[in-house]
Amino acid sequence: MHTILTMAKILLATLYSFEPIIAASTKIGADRLILLVDYKPDKTQQKSIDLINDSLGSVLKIDTVNTDVYDIVEVSKETVEIIDSLSDTDEIYVDITAGRKTKALGLLFGAYARISRIKRIMYVKEENKQLVYLPKLSYQITPAQYKIIEYINKNKISSMAEFSENVGVSKAMLYKHVKELKDMDILEETPDGLKLTDYGRIVIL
Repeated sequence: MHTILTMAKILLATLYSFEPIIAASTKIGADRLILLVDYKPDKTQQKSIDLINDSLGSVLKIDTVNTDVYDIVEVSKETVEIIDSLSDTDEIYVDITAGRKTKALGLLFGAYARISRIKRIMYVKEENKQLVYLPKLSYQITPAQYKIIEYINKNKISSMAEFSENVGVSKAMLYKHVKELKDMDILEETPDGLKLTDYGRIVIL
């Protein structure tokens, strides 16, 4: 007996006003909505949640996920966890139209961290509700650079010699990689040594 894999079209979106969500979900023929909402939705956002549930709840599965408004890294992390929880057979669409810019950026950066899973990234134009498709970018990190980022995320660097040995590259190559990662704004020098920037924390999600 063969298992039949079913594909669902999932729209992962920020939410404030309801119109962009209705437009995007209708355009792609969504089967499920996952909406990133604030921990304490204001009246407008709550009204949008209620309207979407009332108008689409009978035909779509609708989930809301509460996230921070201003912490881009946390929103990115939540986005990655949502994407990782979905089936490999699902088609994932991302809509960054509504809500605070910080939350939309968190969703966008989280999507970039799992870009191979994303079908389309969308923005709904306010004037005519037309969809604009955004580029699907990815973080261009080599395996050696990724290993360095991961190590710095988990360890305090006491010496470059020890660091070099633990990540398996020569000291000369390590200095080269570190300089490149600083230039990319992934690493920064602090009084406590090398640390990841917010961008660096997103890259390793």
